[in-house]
Order: sequence, then structure tokens, then C-alpha cells
Amino acid sequence: MKLDKDHILDSEEFEGEEKFEETLRPKKFSEYIGQNQVKNNLKITIEAAKKRKEPIDHALLYGPPGLGKTTLSNVIANEMGVSVKATSGPAIERAGDLASILTNLQENDILFIDEIHRLNTVVEEILYPAMEDFVLDIIIGKGPSARSVRLELPKFTIIGATTRMGLLSSPLRDRFGLVHRLEFYEPEDIKKIIKRSSNILKIKMDENGAEEIAKRARKTPRIANRLLKRVRDFAEVRGSGEITLDIAKSALEMLEVDEMGLDNTDRNLLETIIHKFKGGPVGLNTLAAATNEEIDTIEEVYEPYLIQMGFLERTPRGRKATSHAYEHLKVTKKGLSGKQEKLL
Repeated sequence: MKLDKDHILDSEEFEGEEKFEETLRPKKFSEYIGQNQVKNNLKITIEAAKKRKEPIDHALLYGPPGLGKTTLSNVIANEMGVSVKATSGPAIERAGDLASILTNLQENDILFIDEIHRLNTVVEEILYPAMEDFVLDIIIGKGPSARSVRLELPKFTIIGATTRMGLLSSPLRDRFGLVHRLEFYEPEDIKKIIKRSSNILKIKMDENGAEEIAKRARKTPRIANRLLKRVRDFAEVRGSGEITLDIAKSALEMLEVDEMGLDNTDRNLLETIIHKFKGGPVGLNTLAAATNEEIDTIEEVYEPYLIQMGFLERTPRGRKATSHAYEHLKVTKKGLSGKQEKLL
């Protein structure tokens, strides 16, 4: 049996995965596991807005991919009792695209813009008065006969999501009244998410099986649910259909996901730094060339978790493998004397 292990730990959403994720997405705060600080703050904001019978402030959600930014926007809409329209920064290519979206919104609706850092500059500038004053300025015609028309918009809320907070322009960032960072999940919360998903998908699983998947899910719900699917396949073919500790371990070993949630690409990244560049520091461009990976992929997909787990360090001179990485990979490090010293 061959399991697809190519980029299984990539926290970006795969093509065709939307329907599966939609099935598992919580609809209310009572179903939403983790991110307690963000959740509690939003509950107060929503309750106050509902009492005043007005939309909540524009909200910006940022953090690594797969942590639930899209899910949270839908939960906010459900808690507010309003509709949510979803789009993404790259999809809004022209001012007319934005105008079409905004003029079709109803009072108090939520417009969710994923990858908002990739908005076109011209589109972004048209968005400013829409966010501040709920008006849309459109230029009709060209040359001397061109005239500006101001359209009144219903009051609405924009929820922007980004994995690259630093790429947002200051004027756009300043127009969000609510800014929340989503953090990596604790293993216990990931375990709860896996158990909830298994109940929805009607998968038989014991506590130890759930715990084993949670340990290797990189603290990310999207990856946890993806691993659950793959382990379920293994359990149905190689076992009785129930996910036990042994089944989970065997499936994850076949997927080459180790006990710390690292896959082949993660290990290759660390081993390249250790063996080819003496542990670093090494520049990002050089590292990308040496591993045959895209710079953006290293920065957005692999680095956040490796840094979070203490395997990788960013320095002014480049990336550096930590002693924890040597220990995990069971690699020895040369001491100043030139002898091989084992890191304990």
C-alpha cells in the first residue's frame, strides 16, 4: 500500500480540499477549539456590536497557514447572524472587481478577503474610503469628460486574513480596528480537534491513536485533519478500521512523519544546513538553491514550525541549526578541538 506523502505536512490548503474542510469546520464559538484569547476578545466585541445593532470593526487575522483564519471568519458571521462573502487578494484584479463585490453586499454583511497582503495597489486605495466612510468613488469615462461618482455602501465588515503581516501597507493595516494573531495550537487542543473530526467522519479511534496523530500534526488543525484521513485509509486497508496507537504509528512511519512532526523536507532542510554549511549561518537564497525549494515555501511553510520547535534559528547572517536539531537528527557536532562530540 502506498500513501501519498508528498507535502502532506504543507499547511497550505490543497486543491479539492475545500469540501472536506467545510465538513469539519465549526459553526459557533462553542464548537471552535483553541485560540482562547482571540475567541474571548471576539465574543465581547460581537456581543457589544449586537447590542448596538451595528457591524463589528474591520478585523485582521494573521498567522501561519492552516490555523483557522477562514474558519474563524465564518464563526464570526454565524455569531453575528449575517452573511459572509469570501474572496482573495489575487482574485480582485481591477477596481471594477472590487466595486462589483462591494455593491452586492447587504447591511452588516462580512466580506472575507484571504491573502489580503496580495491586493493590487490601485484596488487597495479604492478600499480605503469604503472601509472608513462606506462610500465608493468611481471614475466614469476617460480624459476631459471623466467624472467621479460617489456611491453609498451599506455598513459592512471586512475580515482580512494574511500569513505575511509585514507585507501589508501601513495605511491598510491602520484601518483595521481589530487585529488578532492566531498562534500554533497546543497538542491537547489538536487532540480535541482530531477527536471532533473523527466523530463527524464516523471514524473509530482510541485515545492513544488520537494522541499519536496530535503529536505529529505540527500544532496545525489543517495538517491534523489531513493526517487523520491518511491514517484512516491505512486502518481500513491494514487493520480493522479502528485507529489504534500501533496503526497510527505504522501509518505515520509510512508517511515518513516523525514523532516531532518533521517530514523528509524538514529533515533535508536541517541536514543541508548541518552537513553542507557546518550548521550555519547560511543565507536564505543559498539554502533555497541547495535544497531545490522556493524561498517563499521555506519562509512560509517550513520555517515557522522549525523555529517554533527550536530546531532553526534566524540570525542577521542567515539560518542556523540549533543544538536541538543536532540532537533530534542524531548528528554529532565538531567541537573546537576538532574532535566529534555528541550533543546530549
